[in-house]
Amino acid sequence: MMYSMTGFGRNQTNFAGMDISVEINSVNRRNLEISVSLPREWQLLERDIQALLRGAFARGKLHVSIQAQPAAAESGFHWDEAGLDSSLRRLGEVAKRQGIDWPPGADALVRLAALNKVDVLLPGSDEISVPLMECVKLAAGELKDMRGTEGAALESDLKDRLSALRGGLTTIGEESSSTVPRYREILFQRLGQANLELDLNDERVLREIAIFADKCDISEEQTRLESHFDQFAECLAAGSPIGRKLEFILQEINREFNTIGSKSNNVEISRHVIEAKNEVERIREQIQNIE
Repeated sequence: MMYSMTGFGRNQTNFAGMDISVEINSVNRRNLEISVSLPREWQLLERDIQALLRGAFARGKLHVSIQAQPAAAESGFHWDEAGLDSSLRRLGEVAKRQGIDWPPGADALVRLAALNKVDVLLPGSDEISVPLMECVKLAAGELKDMRGTEGAALESDLKDRLSALRGGLTTIGEESSSTVPRYREILFQRLGQANLELDLNDERVLREIAIFADKCDISEEQTRLESHFDQFAECLAAGSPIGRKLEFILQEINREFNTIGSKSNNVEISRHVIEAKNEVERIREQIQNIE
């Protein structure tokens, strides 16, 4: 199966009163790059997360975002009750000495509670390891499914474009077969216009035609292109990771079309070469996103 390098995966779990979410997004890159953003308390798990993803993906830039917050039932205001009681008692003593009315109102209590606010403690990395890694695994699976769906669409598109290149090469071959006879005809027309009466079998004429035929012969390029087309198709069938190999094959395909264009002494062949090179460029853009 062929995979693209762009996609998104998400999974969420609950553990020890915490809602934990894992999001992974992926874009194209020549190599595999992984960055992980997670709570400081779980930094020790970053290496395990990267190892899991390296086992699932070959190319692309992956960013993993892991967040944890109290579950709905646990959310809200958290404070140090013992500290709050101590603060109220001491403030009461001060108020009594200063002759200030006591107890305080609701607004003062809220302010005191805010001063005694405590952060919710996250479970340790050892405790969270198993559920968190399972959550990462499921998010990575969703990402891989999305990359596979896009990869299938890319594969279908590339097969159509490869078929177009094969058709273009066939047309170029047909045009090439008439190039030498057309040149021979033009040559004799020009000789006739110059009042040079030469026999069709004159050695000088035959040599001129032979030199021309050799210069514009594209049979070797046609053979190599057919081979490159077959390799490209085999590569598509093999499945990912194939992006780099496709890039190399496409480079060789473009090289052969360039050679045909430089040898061409035929307007129609030149036109078909330009069309083929445009198609090659479209393919190049597509395979930039293949794993």
